[in-house]
Amino acid sequence: MIHISRFNVLSIFVAAFFSVLLALPTFLPVSVTEKFPSWLPAKHINLGLDLQGGSYLLLQLDTSTLKNDTLQEVQNTLQDTMRLQNLKGGVTQPQEGVFLIATDNTALEVLRSKSGLEGVWEETPQGIQLTLDEKILKEAAKRGLERSLEIIRLRLDETGTKEPLIQQQGADKILVQLPGVNDPQRLKQLLGKTAKLSFNLVNEQVGVVLDAKTAVPLNTVVMPVQQEEAATSQQGYLPVLRRAMVSGETLIDSQATFQEGQPVVSFRFNTVGAQKFGRATSENVGKRFAIVLDKEVISAPVIREAILGGSGIISGNFTTEAAKDLALLLRSGALPAPLTVIEERTVGAGLGADSITAGKVASIVGLIAVAVYMIVLYGRFGWYSVIALVLNLLMIIATMTVLDATLTLPGIAGIVLTIGMAVDANVIIFERMREEYRRQATLLQAIDVGFKEASTTIADANITTLIAAFALFVFGTGPIKGFAVTLTIGIVTSVYTAIVVTRWLVILWLKTKPKTLPMAARV
Repeated sequence: MIHISRFNVLSIFVAAFFSVLLALPTFLPVSVTEKFPSWLPAKHINLGLDLQGGSYLLLQLDTSTLKNDTLQEVQNTLQDTMRLQNLKGGVTQPQEGVFLIATDNTALEVLRSKSGLEGVWEETPQGIQLTLDEKILKEAAKRGLERSLEIIRLRLDETGTKEPLIQQQGADKILVQLPGVNDPQRLKQLLGKTAKLSFNLVNEQVGVVLDAKTAVPLNTVVMPVQQEEAATSQQGYLPVLRRAMVSGETLIDSQATFQEGQPVVSFRFNTVGAQKFGRATSENVGKRFAIVLDKEVISAPVIREAILGGSGIISGNFTTEAAKDLALLLRSGALPAPLTVIEERTVGAGLGADSITAGKVASIVGLIAVAVYMIVLYGRFGWYSVIALVLNLLMIIATMTVLDATLTLPGIAGIVLTIGMAVDANVIIFERMREEYRRQATLLQAIDVGFKEASTTIADANITTLIAAFALFVFGTGPIKGFAVTLTIGIVTSVYTAIVVTRWLVILWLKTKPKTLPMAARV
């Protein structure tokens, strides 16, 4: 005997109620949904770059900088190990990835065990040679790209950019899509800033520095002074000690604020950074220290007294927006290497609107065509499949809204495809009913067998489609993923509506005590 559980009936009403509630705002103008009470869902479905317009940026990470930084870290590790182990000598790098330690060969085992560096260690007439393991450089590049992705996401979130798409492309590229952003100039500047901050003492023993080629001691580097600061101090370059007193990595917060009516940036260190900064300022009262951002001196004030509170102010003739941007950059952290924009595209909002209109027309035409076909072929049961189809579309939109999924142009194609696929399960069920009824089965037997025997075929068909959609999602990128998401949601909801919703409607019809199958006479 064909029947449906109370739980399934309850699930139909719950699904229908919440689908309408969550999907309705998408069909209404923003001006209307803004007036909704706070307890009523008012969120629209997210539209992708190709539907609402915006900017497309392809960024490339400077892996050579990552490689050089890693090699420098290895050299510093070797030098620190030698100092801690009281080994005399120096470390040079005759070629990339190879380090020559000019020391007694008897120190090989000490250096190998204490430095923790992986590679080929060997004795040479010049000393101990370390050939670095290549995987160290590869892992550094991988970590650098992952860190860059995280920092880009933080920076974009801070600017209030809605629904940005950030994806890795290959081994050294990052794709950034900014829906609704048609002028990404400020965002490009924020994303391109490495934002490496450090506090270095100015080498007061060096005289006036005229340009970057001025000869200075090995422990000093000539750095340009920010244009605004240079105009104030009449000095375009400063000799700065290479070793930083404190690095920006120990910052835990930075905010744009005002001091004496001028925009400045306040900062705060963590415990370790506060201790280092306090010790450095205590030992160097009366000396100048340079605040360096991306190898450029922002400001170079004199240390008047020890700064022990773990916080301070960066001033540098900032505009209000420049102070906000600098504070944002410092909060999000420094990029491990520079990022360069190698491709940029802008999609106009008009083109996106045309795509939405075309998608709506295609969906409506597809829905009407499928509805007419089902009603003509299956009569009353065709109407039931159309009701299930409409609920199916509402469930797709509601689910995408809840999951915060982004609807793209290929996603609309997935919805249109789902319209056709959604009635496929009903066709299988109805045709099975017709076959049983023609074999002289009773009305109840034909309907019961139709739902039971068609289940296996429906499951096989949809599982294979789900596998294909999963593969598209895993191996595809951008719009392909959007298509896979809508297709997957559509498959799940269409199976539910076809088997559960249609079954319930057929059972309601059976309670009217019909005498024949509505579609039995049709070929």
